[in-house]
Amino acid sequence: MQLTLDEYSKKFKMSKEMINSKLRTKKLNYIVEDDTLYIIIDDEISDTPKESTMQPKSLSKPKTTVAMVLSLYQKENLQLKEKIVQLEKKIDKLIDDKEQMLRDEMSKIEKVYSTKDEQLKQVLELLNTKLLAQHHTNAVHDVEPLPQTQQAIEVEDKNKIIELKSYLKTLDLEAYQRKIIKKRFLTVYDSDIRVIKQNGKLYLDFAKYDYSDLLEY
Repeated sequence: MQLTLDEYSKKFKMSKEMINSKLRTKKLNYIVEDDTLYIIIDDEISDTPKESTMQPKSLSKPKTTVAMVLSLYQKENLQLKEKIVQLEKKIDKLIDDKEQMLRDEMSKIEKVYSTKDEQLKQVLELLNTKLLAQHHTNAVHDVEPLPQTQQAIEVEDKNKIIELKSYLKTLDLEAYQRKIIKKRFLTVYDSDIRVIKQNGKLYLDFAKYDYSDLLEY
């Protein structure tokens, strides 16, 4: 028996695309006459009831119940919870790693600054040593020994070198005021060239320097 493409499609309830696919794969026999394609089928197949050519109906799907939906949601919920826990662990690890990186960076910075501070301290100490050495070299602290009869020149004239203690006695001052002034001179001795020290005593040279700022009371 010969059937055209349309006839075969109607008879066996099959789409033309599927028929063409079977023809290409040579699952169906066919001939072409007068530019018309005829599919050759056996008479036995053509006489077979339609039900025999169709695939058996699939069994009906089970009905979806509320319990099944709840079970599905619970399963998905558990999966989501597991994913959330995994994400939280990853986030905690990232935070810990970040904090560790910050601690390492802070440690490096502190180490660098500590090294710089130590270097700066050494430089300052060296400069201070050099300045002190230069100051002592240029200072006029070391003068020639005064005569033993220094009391004779104590209050004679302000234009001469005079001992601080003796000069303070000539002023109308209280004892505590003299102590304050003497302490002031001792404080600036190392940094003020005007203050002369000889044999453990402080001397003033009014001919060269003005001591009004140190003698205030």
